[in-house]
Amino acid sequence: MGLTKQYLAYRAIDSFNIITSGRSNINFVIYNKIEGRYVVSAAAENVILWDLRLGERVLTLRRDKQEVTALRVSPDRLHVAVGYNDGVVDIFDLTNPQQSLCSLALHKSAISILRYDEQGIRLVCGSLDCEMVVVDVVEQAGRQRLIGHNAPVTDAHFMERFNEQSIVVSCSKDTQIKFWNLETQFCFKTIVDNRTEVWALAFVGNLMMAGNGESTLNVYRIKPRDTQAEQAIEMAVEGLTIDDEDTISPISVTNCGVIQRAGKGRCVNLVADASERVISCHGTNDLIENFYICSEEEAKKRLAKRLKKARKAEDNDLEADGAKELSLSDEIKRLESIKVKQKIKSIDILLGARDELRVLVSLANNTIQLYSQEASFKRQKSAKEETVKLLRSINRQGHQSEVRSVCFSSDSLAIGSGSGESFKFWNRDSMQCLRTVACDYVLCSVFVPGDRYILLGLKSGKLLIVDVGSADVVEEIPAHDNELWSIALLPDQKGCVTGSSDATVKIWIFELIDSSEEAMDVDEEENVSKLKHGKVLSLLHKNTLKLEETVLCVKISPDMKYLAVGLLDSTVKVFFLDTFKFYLSLYGHKLPVLCMDISYDSSLIATGSSDRNVKIWGLDFGDCHRSLFAHDDSVMGLHFIPNTHMFFTCGKDGKIKQWDADTFDKIITLPGHIGEAYSLAVSANGRFLVTCGSDRCLRLYERTSEPIVLQDIQEEEREEIENQQLATGEDHAVPLLPGLKLASRKTVGSEKAAESILECLEICKQYEVEEDEKPELHPLMRALNVKNPQDFILATLARIRASDLEESLLLLPFSNVCELLERLPAVLAQRSDEIELLTKVTMFLFKVHMKPITGAKHMKPLLEKLIKSLKRDVSALRDVIGLNLHSLALIQHDIEEREGVALFHEATQEKKKRDKKRREGIKRQLIQMA
Repeated sequence: MGLTKQYLAYRAIDSFNIITSGRSNINFVIYNKIEGRYVVSAAAENVILWDLRLGERVLTLRRDKQEVTALRVSPDRLHVAVGYNDGVVDIFDLTNPQQSLCSLALHKSAISILRYDEQGIRLVCGSLDCEMVVVDVVEQAGRQRLIGHNAPVTDAHFMERFNEQSIVVSCSKDTQIKFWNLETQFCFKTIVDNRTEVWALAFVGNLMMAGNGESTLNVYRIKPRDTQAEQAIEMAVEGLTIDDEDTISPISVTNCGVIQRAGKGRCVNLVADASERVISCHGTNDLIENFYICSEEEAKKRLAKRLKKARKAEDNDLEADGAKELSLSDEIKRLESIKVKQKIKSIDILLGARDELRVLVSLANNTIQLYSQEASFKRQKSAKEETVKLLRSINRQGHQSEVRSVCFSSDSLAIGSGSGESFKFWNRDSMQCLRTVACDYVLCSVFVPGDRYILLGLKSGKLLIVDVGSADVVEEIPAHDNELWSIALLPDQKGCVTGSSDATVKIWIFELIDSSEEAMDVDEEENVSKLKHGKVLSLLHKNTLKLEETVLCVKISPDMKYLAVGLLDSTVKVFFLDTFKFYLSLYGHKLPVLCMDISYDSSLIATGSSDRNVKIWGLDFGDCHRSLFAHDDSVMGLHFIPNTHMFFTCGKDGKIKQWDADTFDKIITLPGHIGEAYSLAVSANGRFLVTCGSDRCLRLYERTSEPIVLQDIQEEEREEIENQQLATGEDHAVPLLPGLKLASRKTVGSEKAAESILECLEICKQYEVEEDEKPELHPLMRALNVKNPQDFILATLARIRASDLEESLLLLPFSNVCELLERLPAVLAQRSDEIELLTKVTMFLFKVHMKPITGAKHMKPLLEKLIKSLKRDVSALRDVIGLNLHSLALIQHDIEEREGVALFHEATQEKKKRDKKRREGIKRQLIQMA
């Protein structure tokens, strides 16, 4: 066997430049016991915790490949639930962010909304697949699946009012608002009076607000349904009710008016603060509107004031008499709106001390801002006074538009990135932004030898020389008439070549000139600063090559012999550099060549095209060595690794791939961008790779000392493709149970778990023999450190994730279900400490296979035995818990008596206050109706 070529693996280090993604929402969190200072925002596939005061990234919650589409911080603000594009929800603990607490596969498409209940024990998640799942966070598994909407779910809330704990309210693009009973998993009320999609819901007191596709907010009053007499009074007082005289609904919902929004377009977000005193909303533009919810006394004052004005006006006595009831305008006061400078993507609000409202905003231009304003009933704004203040803004750590060009300095310590509005310098180690240069749209960039200056090619055709140390534009050269697509340094480091849409290639020579020569058209201050530096870099135009087609890319061979030019006619023309005499035409691509590079020994040229192919040519004869189908979309960037024949490519499919130009093998596919990849750069020592893309991330990769075996990499890629398709199909095929709605999704994990149960039962059969004939312990039993079949079954079941358990049990054939049930009494007798897991397994198998189990006569004694064991063990466990609970209460009582301090006093007092307010609210409603 011949020697194989050894490759070293490149591994992703991290991504930077992204502050917040537009697709997900943003939330305040409590970190280090500080509230209002830290926020979490989605950043492509990660979630970043930002410190608003320092403007720095504190920690990152990671998961591979899938984009974050929704996130929600728990009520204690210590946990974060993150929903992804593939329908998976991960829950992270901020005190231990390295790994998620649990991963739940719930939906088939992207998560659109996540919402906790008041205690943080349940989580409802809605998806673009029109379904919702209610998750038990403690059990780490789905409990109910709610199916009924005909379009993607846009918002969902637990309605924990009027002592109703099992109601979920949801809205959807199908224009409906639905009320669900979690015990029956059915919708008991639907509101259909919205003419357009309903995008957001918010609850304050007994009011529900719905934001739709119009410029109004619909307001509904929710009341508990008690007696028919009260219903009649309510209909007479409030007007027409939305209920169609239904008797099963525990609540009644009445439309009590609309709030006219000042913003244009649909309502995107509707957010209420924790104390339910302020509501904020925004549309598709740049205006945030805030509303203050008045207490009963404040509303009465506003009513009295309104009536006083009406009496003074004396326009219509009848109208004044009719308006003596509290109206919506009395209960809701409009606060000052916040105008921002960009399109808003998401908001969150926090009401602090002294009625200070803090509004957190994520903008479409990759920026987070924090605004402050006073939110109180008595506040009267004077004409000149500005009540809205911009407290914090995080924008320095990222470009405000997509990055189109990246480059490395010659010492590989700095990275340059250019976008539509600026060019930034980054420290490669810390990934912090060092300098920002405001400029026009950057298409290409390259560091000048010595790393003191950088050249930028702009969309306008200008060539900028930027001083790296001071981040100033030294000179602006009108190099071309149209887009300057490509800059290449001369290998002798004495100049550069530029190619443009004006069908010209120009050669420039570096020269140092006295800064005083350039001082005629600049201010005196600038002049003084330049004189201090002595000489500055300039470019001297040496030669121009005119062509018939638009130039898309240029490259010079390292031996200074050839100039290669990629043209819009899909060919690459090669000229002699010294005379511009035509040498070769490389034709074969079906669409224009967008990128190319020449190997270090000037023997190979690789070209990447819009036809998705990469072609490798010999520079000696211009023959095509191989054509590789490289990407699923246009190849946007191509770069040889210095001193090798290996090169990297990136494409509009978002992937980054490494190739060998000698053997024509694909070496590895690196975890790429979400969306398109635009450009890449390899460091001068070949150790680092940086890429940019439409997800606004700059991704940095490093070469490791880990060798790659091509066959292993190919096998892993094949496995990954196979894992995307389930062996048993997508549907839940269970005989006699056609309408099974499990609150989980079948995954590869659940299929593997079912295989492990079947294997466990097969191994256990081998031990049903006499004592002396028993075989040695199976390797799997040794690995799990168990000695008998009962412990082996329990260990196998315990290793299955809670979210995959039901799906894996569902995949078992009925014969194996019977076998597992037959073994459970022995497991219960031996390991009653695991009663919870064993009860869950037994109950689920009975529920799914009820009819065949009851039809089998031999199962009857087993059923009786199982029921007896389960009842005994569950009762014992309940007694232990009851004893512990009351013992703890007794200990608490003793401590309180001894120390004279009430334990958990603050928490219990707050709960009593909340309960008192709720009772008073119900009383007020009844008095009003009477």
